[in-house]
Amino acid sequence: MKSSVVAIVGSPNVGKSTIFNRLVGEKRAIVDDAAGITRDRLYAKCKWLGKSFSLIDTGGIEITNRPFQEQIRIQANIAIDEADVIVFICDGQVGVTSDDRMVAKILHKVKKPIILAVNKIDEGIHSSSIYDFYALGLGEPLAVSGAHGVGIGDLLNKIIETLPEQEETLKEDEITFSLIGRPNVGKSSLTNAILKEDRVIVSDISGTTRDSIDTPFTKDGQNYIVIDTAGLKKRGKIYESIDKYSAIRALKAIERSEIVLLVIDGKEGITDQDKHVISYAVDLHKAIIIVVNKWDLVNKETNTMSDYTKIIRQEYKFLDYAPVVFLSALKGQRLDTLFDALKLVHEAYYTRVKTSVLNDVIQDALVLNPTPDFNGGRLKIFYASQVTTAPPTFVLFVNNPDFMHFSYQRYIENRLRDTFNFEGTPIKILLRERKQKE
Repeated sequence: MKSSVVAIVGSPNVGKSTIFNRLVGEKRAIVDDAAGITRDRLYAKCKWLGKSFSLIDTGGIEITNRPFQEQIRIQANIAIDEADVIVFICDGQVGVTSDDRMVAKILHKVKKPIILAVNKIDEGIHSSSIYDFYALGLGEPLAVSGAHGVGIGDLLNKIIETLPEQEETLKEDEITFSLIGRPNVGKSSLTNAILKEDRVIVSDISGTTRDSIDTPFTKDGQNYIVIDTAGLKKRGKIYESIDKYSAIRALKAIERSEIVLLVIDGKEGITDQDKHVISYAVDLHKAIIIVVNKWDLVNKETNTMSDYTKIIRQEYKFLDYAPVVFLSALKGQRLDTLFDALKLVHEAYYTRVKTSVLNDVIQDALVLNPTPDFNGGRLKIFYASQVTTAPPTFVLFVNNPDFMHFSYQRYIENRLRDTFNFEGTPIKILLRERKQKE
């Protein structure tokens, strides 16, 4: 499902980050009375009335040429370009400013829905000042107070009403996968090798790919879509706005993928950046394959592949379910092993288990290893049901979810993996309390 994007823009110190935190429901953005605290775009997921969207907070846009102002404007323009809906925040206590008019002039050129929200409006002295903002020509202003939470529900309602219809982008008979990894690990070369033609520019210069590129193709009767993404860098090392633009594009590519290929440079080995990169896919519950590229450049010994796999398992203990594929994109070697893994993992991602079989497996697991005492009680699992696929998601109906120890939940997951084909896919286990019959 493609997620809609909402961007918050406005001049400095109007309370954009306070509004951002209110919408997200937690303190994610730094809030301070000093102007210009938010320089870079900040992203978070929001959910309201059953609908979800990505929210972007941006730095303040102003006429005055302060330090970093040019970068801030670039970032805000990127956010506006990425967004489906734009929330323009103004300060109701200050009134309409020249900076507000400049931002409004920018937004008038944008062919996207604009929601005008006037912040710092509480009942009383400032409530009448909201009418001044009609002069911006952006429709009816909405009165809110980020500090006190006034009007936030109305703002969320307006956002939900304005969002475009979300379209289902994943088809079960079509394998959609993206290639992610730090710069210069060979993602574009691998894309070209997969497609057997130069569809993506390849260069030794780090960070050549700036956008995500979707290419459909068919191999052996199976339909695929490969998404090549810009190389992700550590957040602390993303200085250029173009790199930040690439990062959000890569996140969106991961979001609309079923399977994520983490491409590692076999010669350089695993780095902390690789772990950071794959965390995006883990957070979004995507199926994962670890691809060790440039295997032709690695000095081979008898157990090199086996030893390398052990190192990966040690470094990625949280990805013990992900298959490891060794190949050379440049030489076109071992590409068939990648397609074998894609088919296997895709099947696992959509695996559905019969309820009767599932409960037999759960009951056998309970007999082999009874639940321990935890949090003042012992867990009882009455019944299990699979509620969805992509990824496989199971609900356990229990006497008290607080009695489930994380190690026992991992034990249940391992039993499911031992019994069924869940290679490469995460498994979600949800706990629901069910009262015992008297």
